[in-house]
Amino acid sequence: MSIHKPLLILPLVIALGGCTMLQPSEDPVLIKLTELERRLATTERIVDNQSLAQMTQQLDALERRVDQMQGVAETLEHEAGSTADRQRQLYADLDSRIQDLESTLSARGAAGVLEGGTLPPGQLPVPGGSDRDNYQVAFELLKEERYEMAATAFKQFLVAFPESELADNAQYWLAESYYASDKFEQALTDFEVVINNYPRSRKVPDALLKMGYCNYSLRRWDAARVTLSRVQADYPETTAARLAGQYLTRMASEGV
Repeated sequence: MSIHKPLLILPLVIALGGCTMLQPSEDPVLIKLTELERRLATTERIVDNQSLAQMTQQLDALERRVDQMQGVAETLEHEAGSTADRQRQLYADLDSRIQDLESTLSARGAAGVLEGGTLPPGQLPVPGGSDRDNYQVAFELLKEERYEMAATAFKQFLVAFPESELADNAQYWLAESYYASDKFEQALTDFEVVINNYPRSRKVPDALLKMGYCNYSLRRWDAARVTLSRVQADYPETTAARLAGQYLTRMASEGV
């Protein structure tokens, strides 16, 4: 058995000796490692270049976005300045118109009307003024309980501005001027004009109510009852209907 041992060892020595004799440039393991290192370095460079490109693109996009936002901000600032200028112009125009109206009122006697003067027949409170200007003066006369002058002002308003959007209101307050001064017959006639000429007016329920009041004051009990009941039936959810109910209760308690 011992005779064969040298024979078994000999091939192993030869094999090891062969490995140690290979040059580094010929070593397949080293060659493989070198190739892997080269590929890794190339990959890293590509990745680095791609990241740099992406960062450059993102930076460009951000710069464009900043430019856009700056443009929007400049536009808004310009518009805000323009709006402020327009507001100043509107204010100046309004102030000028008010001054002109005050001058007109003073020059043509409207101020005198409000301070106790008279209103010439056929003349508007504010000659040359708008429908709203004249309506407001007439309404102020009514609030100050100068009923005769208020009635004259409203009548002249209706002649001068028959198509005004305030015409139905003017007709109602004309009738109210007569009612407040106990001219019930005339008031009754003018309240009826509201109902007939302006059937869609918001003043119709109030005009009907006041017609009931006028008939009551004229001791026309049946007519008063019919009119007040109509207010309740046709306009049940209004203040006029509630007041009509109260008046009907009053009439019942009075036995009329």
